[in-house]
Amino acid sequence: MKILVPIKRVIDYNVVVQISDDQQNVVTDNVKMSINPFDEIALEEAIRLMEIGVAKEVVCVSIGCDQSQEQLRQALAMGAHRGQLVTCPDTIAQDPLCVAKILAHIVADGAYDIVLMGKQAIDNDCNQTGQMLAGLLDWPQATFASKVRTIKSDQIEVDREVDGGTEVLRLQCPAIITVDLRLNEPRYITLPNIMQAKQKPLNVLTLDALKLDLATKLSRERLEYPAARQSGEVFTDLTKFLKKLDEDGVWD
Repeated sequence: MKILVPIKRVIDYNVVVQISDDQQNVVTDNVKMSINPFDEIALEEAIRLMEIGVAKEVVCVSIGCDQSQEQLRQALAMGAHRGQLVTCPDTIAQDPLCVAKILAHIVADGAYDIVLMGKQAIDNDCNQTGQMLAGLLDWPQATFASKVRTIKSDQIEVDREVDGGTEVLRLQCPAIITVDLRLNEPRYITLPNIMQAKQKPLNVLTLDALKLDLATKLSRERLEYPAARQSGEVFTDLTKFLKKLDEDGVWD
């Protein structure tokens, strides 16, 4: 079984994000960048499938700027066999449909059995790429996976948390799986593995090399900080409390 794991370079989740003065981007100068946490969980699961003999090869791909090679090297240090970077403008890298089209091209050329990816990126929270990729490839999909089990060499079973409990899906490979936070906890990267990762292959391509002509249909108007949270109101009279709820439309 061959697994593809897309990973994205994002601002580290511990960093307080600042909006630039033009309100078009966030400040990234001298800011710590890391692998999108959901993608890191997907990579950890792919490596575990490899360690138990289910997967034979784990390949990581990133779509974005040249600096994404740093995150790909981290993925190689975790245990991936090789990495691939598709360089493109930020407008393309932030468009879920464009990213899905690039991934569909890579999957078609690579004969992959599973695409294991994070359910969303923490920078734009779109939660669309995996579903769009499944549609483009006409592959079965399981989203928000909280547990992954192999049944046969060509089948995989996925648990996903729903409002009423847990839903179990059985997929025929090839398939798309997007993962949730509770699936696993990624391993720490050791120094020897970091050194070994420098020797692993990392291929860099451009959109021209893939012969893809992509145009984003999204435009960013502006970025704004969330509104300040208003202070609450204390009620000692139940009747007044219920009246306030009714006035605010809580029951609608």
